Amino acid sequence: MKIKVNWDLCEANALCMQAAPELFKVDDDDMLHVLIEGDVPETLRDKLENAVRACPRAALTIEE
Repeated sequence: MKIKVNWDLCEANALCMQAAPELFKVDDDDMLHVLIEGDVPETLRDKLENAVRACPRAALTIEE
């Protein structure tokens, strides 16, 4: 599975980072960074799903 970000919707409000700090980081300039490029380990599926649900702008999706 892969993380897909709709950059037009993302506001970098850091709720995804709170849900899955292994996968997301918001820097001091309020820019979102996806920490895992490519396939996300299955062990992080629950955290990724929580991050997707936490995004108030629905900017995150999971690509299987």
